[in-house]
Amino acid sequence: MKRSTVVLAVGALAVAALAAWSFRPRPVPVETRVVGLAHFEATVDEEGRTRVRDRFTVSAPAAGRLERIVLQAGDAVEAGELLAVIRPAPPALQDSRALAQLRERVGAAQALVLRAEANAARAQAALAQARVDAGRAGELAQRGFASPSTAEAARLALAQREQELSAARFEQRAAGHELAVAQAALAQIEGPGQGRRSSAIEIRAPVAGRILKVAQESEAVVAVGTPLLDLGDPASLEAVVEVLSQDATRIAPGMPVRMQAAAGGAELAGRVRLIEPSARTKVSALGVEEQRVDVVVDLDRVPASVGDGYRVDARIVVLAEDSVPVVPVGALYRDGEGWSVFLLDGDRAQRREVRIAARNQRVARVTEGLAPGDTVIVYPPDSVRDGVRARAGLRRPGRPL
Repeated sequence: MKRSTVVLAVGALAVAALAAWSFRPRPVPVETRVVGLAHFEATVDEEGRTRVRDRFTVSAPAAGRLERIVLQAGDAVEAGELLAVIRPAPPALQDSRALAQLRERVGAAQALVLRAEANAARAQAALAQARVDAGRAGELAQRGFASPSTAEAARLALAQREQELSAARFEQRAAGHELAVAQAALAQIEGPGQGRRSSAIEIRAPVAGRILKVAQESEAVVAVGTPLLDLGDPASLEAVVEVLSQDATRIAPGMPVRMQAAAGGAELAGRVRLIEPSARTKVSALGVEEQRVDVVVDLDRVPASVGDGYRVDARIVVLAEDSVPVVPVGALYRDGEGWSVFLLDGDRAQRREVRIAARNQRVARVTEGLAPGDTVIVYPPDSVRDGVRARAGLRRPGRPL
């Protein structure tokens, strides 16, 4: 064979190899993450508002002329302190209908006192039982016959019973005050002498606290039951979070809650105390009807910068696990009835079916299909298929999960 022929053959082979290499499919650049062990939380994120735990609306016990209320919102008052004065209007307070209404008001106030006393007695009995249960659970936990979570639940129940007793006693004092006010209003008519009938009715604070709102500040003629002002303790706050009914089924009393009063505002913490048993229909901003349920949260600590009626962004933790495999939600895609991801195995994309237990807005908890150290493709483009060549051209180092 001539030398020139050999040279031509070698050159042709080189050109063919170069052409084959030039026209072969190039690796698809992809973004990747490394699967690792991390703390996982599944949360329900919704907006809520703060409110005073025990709020009392002081109303007019009788019709008459209300003198100007000098107290303002934020003023501190003691139990029994004078809040407002009503000068009775003789024509309105001397007719038979007004007299009958005041007598019925006294009867209703007496019934409220009896009910408040019964509630206080029931709360006292519940507290005594909770103390016994907490002591028994603590002793069993020390001996190893009960789990620490059982003892913790008993302590939480004891704290809740103490709060319920405090609220019941608060309500009992308020009911007694309402009875005294109603009896005083009735005495203005039934008492002897015109001078007694024309005397003023003094409205006093049922409990110690602060003025939350003055509903009727200026002097005016008011009817029976007209709200005059709201009274309560702004340091004793709770939060109410509106959640969707399907999310409410995942929430249970005692679950931790993290809240923020506003963007960059004070951070609050608490625990779920109550999921209200009834839902209501609410129209969203998009015009969609939703079933919403109120979740009441007990706050651990209330900063001075947070008051009654403040909006909060709440995050209710329904699941928390430490050192579990997690994968970015951007790596998951629907595959029939389940989920799959693409692994980067060398320079090839490999499809892998996975099973997830829960997910949040950022990551998902993986139970099957992945192990720590696996490299997954995040937000795979349409060109990525099983077996396609890929390279981690968009990988961000230092971001393992």
